[in-house]
Amino acid sequence: MTALLRQTEPSIVRVALDRRAYDIAIGRGLLANLGERIKTLRPGARVAVVTDETVAKLHLGSAEAALKSSGVDSARIVVPAGEGSKSYGTFEQICEAIIAAHVERNDLIVALGGGVIGDLAGFAAACVRRGLDFVQVPTTLLAQVDSSVGGKTGINSRQGKNLIGAFHQPVLVIADTALLDTLPKREFRAGYAEIAKYGLLGDAAFFAWLEKNWQDVFAGGPAREHAIAVCCRAKAGIVARDERETGERALLNLGHTFGHALEAGCGFSDRLLHGEAVALGMALAFDFSARKGLIAVSEAARAAAHLAAAGLPTHLKDVPGGAPGVDVLMDLIAQDKKVRRGTLTFILVRGIGRAFVESDVNAAEVRAFLTDKLAER
Repeated sequence: MTALLRQTEPSIVRVALDRRAYDIAIGRGLLANLGERIKTLRPGARVAVVTDETVAKLHLGSAEAALKSSGVDSARIVVPAGEGSKSYGTFEQICEAIIAAHVERNDLIVALGGGVIGDLAGFAAACVRRGLDFVQVPTTLLAQVDSSVGGKTGINSRQGKNLIGAFHQPVLVIADTALLDTLPKREFRAGYAEIAKYGLLGDAAFFAWLEKNWQDVFAGGPAREHAIAVCCRAKAGIVARDERETGERALLNLGHTFGHALEAGCGFSDRLLHGEAVALGMALAFDFSARKGLIAVSEAARAAAHLAAAGLPTHLKDVPGGAPGVDVLMDLIAQDKKVRRGTLTFILVRGIGRAFVESDVNAAEVRAFLTDKLAER
């Protein structure tokens, strides 16, 4: 599939969660209808828009204008940009600002930003007044295809990523693909790692399509919107079947056990963006699967080759400033949220599109694998 027709109407993906079901609207220019959608969804509601300093300069004015034109009263809460804001201090700041804005139980929080803002605003919404509804307006590719969907919210601990949080589903997701036009290339590449993930974990045909069409996804237009919709449909189906990650949903963490450890080991800094860490983590997961004899080395090489072609890191030597040492990585892996009573759990693969959950992974085997990968030059 190389030519896709541009849709004049947004694509709608339904996340089927009974009484908590919600829609994901995907298309260009949807931010202009934010006020109308909120007015229809929650007549008379006030809104607190949570965003970061970078997104505020680009899109907050447009969001506030859309709300005002529909008669929706709003307050703004702006925090510093970056993974460092997923902290106790920023979480407290947002909660106090929501209360100070007199946002009530029947009002709404709007998360306008990438994954950091979605996690922060969603967690605050889960906690303030014992639960407020919120709307996700993701402004990054990574957030549009992954973090804005499914209700995972939270902040980081000094001991690891996303260790404090709650499951709190949004009531609407508005993925305006025009907002991606302002993304720096590095941020877009990082988000693409999550698109590739959906092919690698459960859709070999989609991965093959990406191998042929990834440059069109980067260029924008119908291919980009198609890829986003495919990912959202895949995640919506998994979330509907396993909302609280007791089984199948764990597959969405392909690459994340290694990736989160690398992120934390790099201090949640710009040295390694989340999507870059996931790409490297997926390459490692495929290599580890090959080492265990689960897949052919050529399959692991194919996965890594596609990620590298898109400009993503696939070797530990690609980490700027050097990757953390094996002791640091093993300590961080031991804090992964998939650990059960001290035993390690990894998402491994039996082929492209064939991920599975492997419990009780031998820590000594992981250590030996990472030691060898760190020695590569």
